[in-house]
Amino acid sequence: MQIKPIQTERLLLRGFTADDALFAIGIWNDPEMGAYLPDPVLETIDPEYLHMVETLGEDAECCYLIIEKRETGERVGTCSFIPSPDGKTYDIAYCVHKAFQKNGYATEAAAGMIAYARRQGAEKVTVSVGAQNEASKAVVRKLGFTPIGEATYRKRGTEKIMADICYSLTL
Repeated sequence: MQIKPIQTERLLLRGFTADDALFAIGIWNDPEMGAYLPDPVLETIDPEYLHMVETLGEDAECCYLIIEKRETGERVGTCSFIPSPDGKTYDIAYCVHKAFQKNGYATEAAAGMIAYARRQGAEKVTVSVGAQNEASKAVVRKLGFTPIGEATYRKRGTEKIMADICYSLTL
């Protein structure tokens, strides 16, 4: 799903391209940065997996975005959203590269996606956050989300069961 870029005060959330694949894999499949993500830790990149990530910008249901600094175009993270079929709910996700964490970029990117969802007529935004991810829980609390439930999933390629807290924000 492609959209026009979303601009915030310091950031540009632009469509994912094939050239962004290695950057995204470097975050999602890193043991530290991907600790709360469903993606497995990768020692080597399988060509099939690389191709799948390269084509994420063409996904019909999920809008994959790259978070860039507006002034420099430097990539700082990834984010995404999936609108419900009726467009009333947007489920968002975000991940900032460890080199850029603790600068408010996750909060600003999430706020940009919330503003976009509101402009599209959404009534609610949801997000799932790793139950032990204190930094991300602080982001959603700062943005006014409230917890609505819990969920678990198995981290891909492992037997590890991960716990999430599901949050909701009424627009």
